[in-house]
Parts: sequence; structure tokens; C-alpha cells
Amino acid sequence: MRTKVLTAGFVISAVAVLGAHVTIGPTESRQGARERYTVRVPTEGAVATVAVDLEIPEGVRVTNVLAGGWSTELRREENRIVGLTWTMEIPAAHFAEFVFNARNPGEAIEIAWKVTQRFADGTSREWTPTTSLVAGEQSR
Repeated sequence: MRTKVLTAGFVISAVAVLGAHVTIGPTESRQGARERYTVRVPTEGAVATVAVDLEIPEGVRVTNVLAGGWSTELRREENRIVGLTWTMEIPAAHFAEFVFNARNPGEAIEIAWKVTQRFADGTSREWTPTTSLVAGEQSR
């Protein structure tokens, strides 16, 4: 019985590690809608995450960013926020969630977010989670 429990625990742990990567939710939203987005960043390896860079896709309008126990840098081009950098330490086997509100583009498209996860040893990893915008009544 103990062997079965240990095996089941190992399989669950392995699936959790395999599924751990930077995600942005929701994965589906309405075109033109105002949306609350959450960037979930796990530290999968032994080296802590120290920063997360997010490029804001063309057509997405960030309206505000949740303040938290980390440093946030907003990069702008004219009046539009085009990038966000969150700086904090996320130790191994931990994750952090970063939240912002935005207005989606008016057309039904797939938004590809470009995320760079930076680590304490100077390395980085790029992720490209997506959000599908579906047709529907636009928010005002």
C-alpha cells in the first residue's frame, strides 16, 4: 500500500512540474472587453526568479496595474503602456501572480503575450501564452 501511495505522489508531483510554466489568464475573453489579467509565474528550477518582463501586444490598452510587494516598472510609448516589468524574488518551488487590467482589441483575434522570466544567475526564459478573443458584444 505504501508503494502505491508513494508512486501516486510521484506521478502527481511530476505532472505538476511538467505543467508549470508562465501563464496568463484568462485564456479566452471577449473582443473589446475590459479584462482583469493575471500573469502566473512559477520558479520551476533551483534558481530564483528575480524579474518578469511582459510586452503588451498592439491593440491591448493597459488601464492599471495591481500594486503588491514588488517593484513594477511601466514602459510607455506616448500615452500607451507597452511593457511591464515586475521585480521581486520568487524562490524555487514558489510562484507569484501579477495582475493588471486592460481593454482588449475590438477584433476577434488571438493575443500572443511575450513574457521573459529572468533568473538570479543571469539566465532567462521566454514564454508566449495566448488569449483568444471571441466575437461578442463589446464592453463600453
